[in-house]
Amino acid sequence: MEELNELKDYTMDSYVVGIDVGGQTSKIGVVDARGDVLAQKVIRTDTYGTDADAYIKALAAAVKETIKDSGKEGLIRGIGVGAPNGNFYTGEVAFAPNIAWAANQAVPFAKLLSEEMGGIPVSLTNDANAAAVGEMTYGAARGMKNFIMITLGTGVGSGIVINGQVVYGHDGFAGELGHVCVVRHNGRQCGCGRSGCLEAYCSATGVARTAREWLEMSNEPSLLRDVDKISSKDVYDAAKEGDAVALKIFEYTGTLLGTAFSDFIAFSAPEAIVLFGGLARSKEFLTEHIEKAMNDNVLKIWKNKVKLVYSSLKESDAAILGASALAWEL
Repeated sequence: MEELNELKDYTMDSYVVGIDVGGQTSKIGVVDARGDVLAQKVIRTDTYGTDADAYIKALAAAVKETIKDSGKEGLIRGIGVGAPNGNFYTGEVAFAPNIAWAANQAVPFAKLLSEEMGGIPVSLTNDANAAAVGEMTYGAARGMKNFIMITLGTGVGSGIVINGQVVYGHDGFAGELGHVCVVRHNGRQCGCGRSGCLEAYCSATGVARTAREWLEMSNEPSLLRDVDKISSKDVYDAAKEGDAVALKIFEYTGTLLGTAFSDFIAFSAPEAIVLFGGLARSKEFLTEHIEKAMNDNVLKIWKNKVKLVYSSLKESDAAILGASALAWEL
């Protein structure tokens, strides 16, 4: 796979489609060579049960509508897709626990979608790798050849870029840094089946879980005690009000992230770690703690050398742009 740091000199009549497949919704966009999203559409991912064929037919119909809305019919060079457990090598979405139609099987997603789209080539990878490609093509990592993308959302995903290439491993599933073990004694159960994973603590759901556990274990006053179903946004809102419990939760979360990042740095010596996702919007409460833990724990040869940066892509377009960046290489 060629280096993806810069877009090639495509003619202005070249366009691609980016698709971000999530557990609940799928976002579709037509994108030009400058990274402008010309038309968008959103469909449900979760209303098709276990019928993958029905979902892909509905997706193809929505893609065709989006292309028509953009006025670029006949000018689409490829389709890029980011999906949970998306395999770049095989084009399959395989055993994705949060998607019913792929939870217990490997779906030949790229092949089926290409057929529904009349043979337009389709490139597929997991959502965090797509975010890394998007950041390298359009965003904060432009010009970088070595960085690690960390997505902080419902889970913790990662995309690893070395020498300008995304690392896929021999089977296409490399880069599951959200499932490294950060708490080895009595760690929380993770959705993957293991315990103590980074995702179980430092995802949006992990932050909410920390809040619930800490409130149960203490009588410390907190605005969060008045919240029925605590979310990470509730913790963020409480932190903005100076709530001591919320601030300690972010210190704990940032420290775990920074400590894990010090280990990731030892693997690939990145120029930067790029953070993206809903929880990354809490950067004013996370950055100091991440950087301190990272530099306190990293080998001295990398101390204060690796940058911590945040995605520069617009939240509404980022997932589509990340997926679309794959299609320029088709």
